[in-house]
Amino acid sequence: MAVKGSIVIPVYNEEQGIEFVLRQAADLNLFSKYEFIVVDDGSTDTTKKTAENYPVKVISHFTRKGYGAAIKTGIRHAKGEKVVIMDGDGQHTLLYLNRLIKLLDDFSLVIGTRDNKSAQDPNRILGKKMIKLIGEYLVEQKLPDFNSGYRGFHRREIMGLLHLMPNGFSFSTTSTLAFIKHGYDITTIPIRVRPRLGRKSNVNLLADGFGTALLVTRMIMLFNPLKIFLPTSIFISLVALGWTLFGVIVGPRIPNSAVLLGVLGMLLFFIGLLADQISLLNVQERVA
Repeated sequence: MAVKGSIVIPVYNEEQGIEFVLRQAADLNLFSKYEFIVVDDGSTDTTKKTAENYPVKVISHFTRKGYGAAIKTGIRHAKGEKVVIMDGDGQHTLLYLNRLIKLLDDFSLVIGTRDNKSAQDPNRILGKKMIKLIGEYLVEQKLPDFNSGYRGFHRREIMGLLHLMPNGFSFSTTSTLAFIKHGYDITTIPIRVRPRLGRKSNVNLLADGFGTALLVTRMIMLFNPLKIFLPTSIFISLVALGWTLFGVIVGPRIPNSAVLLGVLGMLLFFIGLLADQISLLNVQERVA
């Protein structure tokens, strides 16, 4: 009998959270309807043992590979055509699952958008807003709660995009942009996110800020490098032209710095063209 959908839950040291999620699944009688896959990303507590007490498929990484890597492992092992990913820290409730699965009949990507009363980590708000602004600039449209970890998609479609997905925390952000750039239909459902259970979030402001900067750079280079390279090269070239005219009128000679700026502007333009072609090849590559 084919499963109606697969639920992938990546976890790392979430013994309390995964107990809450799987107990709720049992109370809602969801194990008989869906395939649950818990991917233990090298936990050092009893997370794996806790998950094994329930009728779920438990897959373990020997060492910690990252949030995105755990999700990709779960997707590759999923048997259902409809795949839902959710956090295993108790923040996401399964009360929205049936509706999310149903919406996948008409859409390629369904994102659970957090309402204003949802629990949020204040240390991440600024970084998320910055990434959201960059993402909207790259795809030229307003984005939903695009880095929400509660989402569903079709296995066939996400498998064709896995080569674009990072192993780190930015899987959700990258997958949203990839679905939009490929022209897939997406929709959202409102959800309420609970405070996490168990250990505190291991957010490091310095490391998280550096990670955010890397993510923004990766998003630009992967999805629309010309959106950055073209205006930058034009601006530098205009500065070089203005500096040249100033030097000729006042000098009268062309300043060496103006020549260097002109060359830099041209280099950025051609690098942007090259990056754009590489981006198109990467984004258009699919698994048949």
